Amino acid sequence: MSEGQLVIISGFSGVGKGTVVKKIIEKYDDCVVSVSATTRDPRPGEKEGVHYFYKTREEFKQMIEDDKFLEYAEFVGNLYGTPKDFVEKSIEEGKNVILEIEVQGTLKVKEEAPDAKLIFVLPPSAEALKDRLVGRGSESTEVIRQRLLRAAEETEFMDYYDYYVVNGVVEDCAKDIKDIIDDNFNNKLDESFIKKIKEDIKAFSKGV
Repeated sequence: MSEGQLVIISGFSGVGKGTVVKKIIEKYDDCVVSVSATTRDPRPGEKEGVHYFYKTREEFKQMIEDDKFLEYAEFVGNLYGTPKDFVEKSIEEGKNVILEIEVQGTLKVKEEAPDAKLIFVLPPSAEALKDRLVGRGSESTEVIRQRLLRAAEETEFMDYYDYYVVNGVVEDCAKDIKDIIDDNFNNKLDESFIKKIKEDIKAFSKGV
C-alpha cells in the first residue's frame, strides 16, 4: 500500500473552502481531514477524536514542549494545534490528510513537512468574494471590512502556494483538488487572473 500525502488548503474568508473540503471527504474515501487538538470545551454533539482532541491547557502545553504539533496557535483564548501523530499515522495508512488552515500555519507546516502540497482556493473574482461576505447577512459592516482587510494581507502569502483553484462550482473545485493530489491537474490558472484577484481585493479592502 502506498503512503498518502499531506495537503494544505487555505483561502480567503468567505471563499467556501470548508464546503469544498467537506465535498472532497464525501466523494473520495482516500481523503481525511486532520483532527485538531484544542483546549476549548466540547460543544453539544461533538465527539472526541472526530471533531477535536480535547486537551487541558496543561496537556496542550506539554504537547508543545514534546514537539507533538505540526503547527499551533491561540484563538479567542483557546489553543488549537495539528497533532503530528494523527497526520503521520493516517499517511502511513494510505490516506491523504487535508489540513484546512490559515496562511501563517501553512508556513509552519511547510517547515515540518516540505513535501506537503499547498493549495490556495480563490473566488471567481474579488467582486464575488465581497458579494459572498455581504450576502451572508450575519456579518456587520465592520466585520466585513476586517475580513477584506485580512484577505488583502493574505494576498501577500499566495506566492508560497504550489497550486491555485477557483471555487466557482463546489463539485468542480473539489475535483480540481483531487486531481492535484493524484498528480493529474491540468487546469492551471492564467497569471493575469491571479494578479487581477490580488489587485482587486486590495482595492476593495481600501474602499470599505
